[in-house]
Amino acid sequence: MEPQRTAARQAIALRIADDLRIRIETGALRSGESLPTLHDIARDYDCGINSARTAIDLLKQQGLVVTGRGKPPTVRARPKRVERSSERHQMEKNLVMQPEDVRRNHGLAEDDMAASLDDFEFEAKYSLVAADRDLADAFRMPEGAALLRREYTHRDKRTGVLAAWSVSWLPNDLVQLNPEIADPVKAAWPGGTMHQLYTVDVEVDRVIDQVTAAMPTTVEAQAWDLLAGTPLLWVRRISVDTADRVVEVTDAQFPADRTMLTFHTSLTRWDTSK
Repeated sequence: MEPQRTAARQAIALRIADDLRIRIETGALRSGESLPTLHDIARDYDCGINSARTAIDLLKQQGLVVTGRGKPPTVRARPKRVERSSERHQMEKNLVMQPEDVRRNHGLAEDDMAASLDDFEFEAKYSLVAADRDLADAFRMPEGAALLRREYTHRDKRTGVLAAWSVSWLPNDLVQLNPEIADPVKAAWPGGTMHQLYTVDVEVDRVIDQVTAAMPTTVEAQAWDLLAGTPLLWVRRISVDTADRVVEVTDAQFPADRTMLTFHTSLTRWDTSK
């Protein structure tokens, strides 16, 4: 898309930021290249140093440049974008009936991040919790009902930065039918939760994705290595079985600057035979 200039009458700092943004978006300034110095900007635009500094701050807020103490501002390297598609739900269901050696080669790392689980520091934490009001509403069960909580963390081995994070809840009465589901040693389960539910005679019939956004806490921003102003997408996935029972609820975080959510919706065709 052609870069667009900010509408309406512009303050000088906004005009400078617009000019530099367009140079970045068109490739005139490339990833890792230094921006003009504050003194160069002040000279070229016949403005004060404060206006030049404000322009750079605007670019930082837009996630286009990075700065460091004693270092000139540089064009930010765009983080690798990961696509999260609703088609994954059907793919996971299709895998349930596949042999274990096939299921073992598919998962969050392989299918969403084009990597191997061995590329990440993977951690799974399991605990038994009582459903609060939010989860009770999601599961359509009484508050206090027993749930198995499972938190999954993937970190880049080189940088320690979060690559994926989610927390999942399962009704404990389902888990009791196959105690291996509650064993964190078996967290990297071939075929994932869909196959786990299959082992207790549960077939997932539909999946509901609810997407919201929020600004990260300081802890979250540090864990994900987020630039200032970058929101987190929160995706709640609700899995419903063929008996219309909610069998899993999952919350996952996705940084907005490196995530594309893709939803595929099949529409019923019109009956043109009439």
